[in-house]
Amino acid sequence: MSILLRNIIRFVLLLLLQVFVLQDIRLHQLVGLNLYMLFVLLLPFNMPRPALMLLALLMGLGLDMFMNTMGMHAAACVFIAYLRPFIINVLSPQGGFETTQKTPSMTSMGVSQFLTYIAILVFLHNLVYFPLEVFSFASFFYLLLKILLSTAASIVLIVLYELLFFSRK
Repeated sequence: MSILLRNIIRFVLLLLLQVFVLQDIRLHQLVGLNLYMLFVLLLPFNMPRPALMLLALLMGLGLDMFMNTMGMHAAACVFIAYLRPFIINVLSPQGGFETTQKTPSMTSMGVSQFLTYIAILVFLHNLVYFPLEVFSFASFFYLLLKILLSTAASIVLIVLYELLFFSRK
């Protein structure tokens, strides 16, 4: 399957999964299950930043359209798309990641680097999204706890996705 087709299918499936399944699951007011940003995280390593940011904008706007959130998801997605190349460069070994694997995964990056990569970007996503959602810093510790718990829940979902849908080579 080509990389383009795989990413189109991933875009549609993650958007539908977020809108119709994950948005209806409420663990508590503090925990938001977000998996849609995985589309941005799993785009190819060598994708140019403008294309990366455009695809992140499309994913965010698609979700905003379904959720009626007026650009909050789009802002958070574009933010992590902008920072993604910097994070990959910081985490990459001296010679770069395996050239046989063109997208970030546990096999291409290694388990610890992949977990670090997703943890940083999911945290940054939630750091932008939840203050926009609440639109107040009045209850700062509540907001911080919501960011941390939602980040942890999203990381667990991403690791489950990675273990279920990617073959180990």
